[in-house]
Amino acid sequence: MAIILALAACTAGRPTTSGTTGSVDAASALTGAPPFTIDQDFPDPDVLHVGDQYDAYATNTPAANIQLATSRDLTTWTVSTSDMLPTLPAWALPGKTWAPDVSEVSPGSYVMYFTAARAEPALQCIGVAMAHSPTGPFTPVGNAPLVCPSDEGGAIDPSAFVDSDGARYLLWKNDGNCCGLDTWLQLTPMTTDGLALAGPPTRLIKQTQPWEGAVIEAPTLVKRDGSYVLFYSANSYAGSAYAIGYATAPAITGPYTKHGEPLLSTSSSGGRYVGPGGQDVVTAPDGTDRLVFHSWDPAGVYRGMNVLPLAWSGAVPSVTP
Repeated sequence: MAIILALAACTAGRPTTSGTTGSVDAASALTGAPPFTIDQDFPDPDVLHVGDQYDAYATNTPAANIQLATSRDLTTWTVSTSDMLPTLPAWALPGKTWAPDVSEVSPGSYVMYFTAARAEPALQCIGVAMAHSPTGPFTPVGNAPLVCPSDEGGAIDPSAFVDSDGARYLLWKNDGNCCGLDTWLQLTPMTTDGLALAGPPTRLIKQTQPWEGAVIEAPTLVKRDGSYVLFYSANSYAGSAYAIGYATAPAITGPYTKHGEPLLSTSSSGGRYVGPGGQDVVTAPDGTDRLVFHSWDPAGVYRGMNVLPLAWSGAVPSVTP
């Protein structure tokens, strides 16, 4: 069984029908339907744990700018019919809102970072919104994007990180693959309320490994055993070559050293997870970690959400598909 997926350059929606970017050939065909925890289109998942509830946020559908699903155990999920970002900021175009990240900045105060398309200039940019509950609704803050470097192709895939000293940061990727530029994962210090930049960005890593192709994106940063572990996705999101990698560093600004091979890929999962990516890391009720990510359904129509145990040996992560 072959799955042919196509690249829609500089977008994060479903693949288009023209051109191809990868396939799952007969040798690596699916061993069975992937065990989606959310078996519908729910790409780029970000999971927030507040109290005894997990809230997962995902890229837009025709019915919602930002999706929400809730769970008590990371296994059984209820997908909400509510839109977490019902009103877009004036600078954002409808229909292209994805890769949300939600974090608690103080009791009763939640910040959402999101990617949206901007009309003028025609770039993807990162916006910010606020809510008093993790289940929203979130209201945009400001009249302009939070991050949008026009000379670097714009910005996508925001991800918040709070260090052990309480310092707040925003990770993101410059959207260089839209315009023949390098794609850098970058780190910017933030104000304590999470609503404004507090300094210039630091470039961390860019595409260098053969398996990464022309793009790395979707940064997720965790601190483990005194090291900073930077998870990321690479290659074309619309094909089976998309995969999850990681790099480690002794300091938050680097230098980061990449692990040579993907942490999780189509081939390493025996074709069970096609084009895994858009990952997040969350702690389960039993205190162990989980890797949350999307992958394509067997027909290549939508990206469902998956949850796998994430094991550690010091600062070295591993998953067993």
